[in-house]
Amino acid sequence: MTAAAVASTLVAPVVSAGPAPAAAPAAAPVGDEPITDPIPEDPIPSRLGLVLEEYAQLPETEPTPPPTDERLMRHNRINFVGEVPDGSGRMYVPDLNGPLYLLEGDQQHVYLDFRERFEHFFSGRGMGSGFGFAAFHPEFADNGTFYTVHTEGEEAIATEEPTYPNQPDSVVQSVVTEWTAEDPSADVFRGTSREIFRFGFGSQVHAIQQIDFNPTARPGDPDYGLLYLAVGDGGIAVDNDIPQDLGNPAGKILRIDPAGDNGPGGRYGIPPDNPFAGQDGALGEIFAYGMRDPHRFSWDPRSGAMYLGHIGQRAVEAVYEVRAGDNLGWSEREGYLSFRPETQCYLYPLPEDDERYGYTYPVAAYDHDAPLNWPCNSDSGHAISGGQVYRGDDVPALRGKYVFGDLVNGSVYYTEVDEMERGGERAPLHELQLFDTAGNPMRMTDFVGDGRVDLRFGIDAEGELYLLAKANGTIWKVTGTRRGQEPPVTDRVQRDLVAHYDFEHPFAADDSYEEDQGSSNSLLDLVNGGEEMRVDDGAFPGSNNALQTRQVDPHHDGDDDWKAGIWDEGGVESLRAFNGAEGITVMGWFKMTGDHPAPDTTTPDPHDRFNSVGLAGVLSGDSDGHGVRALLELIEVDGELKLVALGRRLDGGASQTFAAHQDWRTLLPRGEWVHLAATFDYTTGEMALYHNGRPVPGSYVVPGDPWEVDGTGTSPTDPRGIKIGGSYPQNDQERNPCDCRMDSLMFLDTAADHRTIAHQYRHFLRR
Repeated sequence: MTAAAVASTLVAPVVSAGPAPAAAPAAAPVGDEPITDPIPEDPIPSRLGLVLEEYAQLPETEPTPPPTDERLMRHNRINFVGEVPDGSGRMYVPDLNGPLYLLEGDQQHVYLDFRERFEHFFSGRGMGSGFGFAAFHPEFADNGTFYTVHTEGEEAIATEEPTYPNQPDSVVQSVVTEWTAEDPSADVFRGTSREIFRFGFGSQVHAIQQIDFNPTARPGDPDYGLLYLAVGDGGIAVDNDIPQDLGNPAGKILRIDPAGDNGPGGRYGIPPDNPFAGQDGALGEIFAYGMRDPHRFSWDPRSGAMYLGHIGQRAVEAVYEVRAGDNLGWSEREGYLSFRPETQCYLYPLPEDDERYGYTYPVAAYDHDAPLNWPCNSDSGHAISGGQVYRGDDVPALRGKYVFGDLVNGSVYYTEVDEMERGGERAPLHELQLFDTAGNPMRMTDFVGDGRVDLRFGIDAEGELYLLAKANGTIWKVTGTRRGQEPPVTDRVQRDLVAHYDFEHPFAADDSYEEDQGSSNSLLDLVNGGEEMRVDDGAFPGSNNALQTRQVDPHHDGDDDWKAGIWDEGGVESLRAFNGAEGITVMGWFKMTGDHPAPDTTTPDPHDRFNSVGLAGVLSGDSDGHGVRALLELIEVDGELKLVALGRRLDGGASQTFAAHQDWRTLLPRGEWVHLAATFDYTTGEMALYHNGRPVPGSYVVPGDPWEVDGTGTSPTDPRGIKIGGSYPQNDQERNPCDCRMDSLMFLDTAADHRTIAHQYRHFLRR
């Protein structure tokens, strides 16, 4: 199903005297059925790769008060990097935990520390709480003026008067402060300050995210010296119309004149060309409205267009080109579709009369595409990090591209600015590859060593691009590009690839799970070891991580072995491709790292050993966590451990085993990566094994026809899961652990032929 495009409409200029007409959808889903996949197309893998060079490592800091949310327990919480507009080349970096840093070459200075300045400073609850942003006046070199936003806690709410009435039951206030430095060239602030705006929010999220000046405005332009404030909905607008209420500052972008005095209390001015200035019942400060979490905005240095990265609720992360008077539709709309608070798992088609509302729709977007075995109304680890239009000189291949990303999982995207048209089709997204300066392919999770990246973007006066992460408190500069690698999966394998785990994609909401790169979108549980099971060891060029499984305690049956899998006693719906499957292939990279088989912890004799070593397989529809439909493993055959393919066509039926003739230690030498595959054709009863792309001679163990082959596939039942590195992925028993590493595990719903397997093996090595 194609999500709504956006119709072409005449829009008002940035300094219009009234509301800008909104872009309306041209072609939208019809009817009233829930839309489970609002953006069907995935980001396009790009061969363009960014080279990231470490620019600065900032000190470790702690929130105030100490946090209880692990997402706030980061190295620090650096939030942006920009250049002080005084020609000094100094860069400024706000840290949500309190410090404002100035970077000058190798020198780092704490210019200002909000923990020390403000008695009620609060940064210990809520993802955006603390010292959120700094904006230097374009004439800072002469006037020494800059602006900041920070949050204060409930003590401040009890005593401090807000600019506009706080939201009901407010727990945090955002405070915008004007500072005037005695010496703009100093490394440490000395001077005066005054408060210009204060507003309280009903939760600890979606407060004021960013404040900034339009860097493309020049003296004499109507926009010069005006301050923009991105004010969130306070996290309480899911089931009310606060963002649509023009008499309320929440869920808006405000535009104020810090040098004016016709605003509340005379603390700032309201520009007369703001779209609602002078309108009864509306706040004159409002520039645009209808927003949930307007996280980051920036301007194209060439065109002056303003782009906003807007964080969605459960489904859509969007980029908008924002103009004066725009209404982005929240909470009636999320992205291109209708939002209903009672059914947050889904979005809905637009009404037939949508055009009359005048909503503005995104110019680019991606959806959460939450794993099918994850609660649909839970955080799935996605939020857009708005970026920058690149117009610099150092990286020609990026010119004309809007570069942004996912702040949680660290994916970096671009869209072509020329394709981001209001009223046009949604611009295609491309996912960039990343490299370190040595040319090693990396993901942001590799750069930071964590499944949750907390990615942000910054820019300097020359338009050069920077990436920064809270996870390890590091800033990188984009210093060039290089041609990236081909996708790791061949086209022939991709078309039948149900599940694929490469251990390069930790699930950002909980990195004790691995994201599926196959069609099933099924999370893999890293049982007992969690994120520690993801180790720095790749099996082939371009791979950085592998899965480590092992027996934890060889002396006790403690259900603590490191293994991985998926389990649902009622059958795993997302693995339905294996329901009635005519064939299955299980393949991947394996490296033995311990002695096998492991001590049997289920018997009293310490000398007993298990008779099998579990590698990887698909469970049957009636499995107890051990029984399989298709399995690659080591098992005793006539008293000797063998590499085998073990399959079962019918639930409750007999299994068949195809055992390799070669010694398993030759096929799986300790400490060496090898590629193995097992294929199962249920229509013919044929099975096969492959080692490094070549067929492995072997023979069937069970005489006759244990599968009762009749030309059809397996039982028409959903498998109860996948097991990797041992049995019982539900973790209620220990059986057949493997002390080994695995990489790029693939599960196909066909019995791949030898050419397909050989091609995939060679493709891994020549990427």
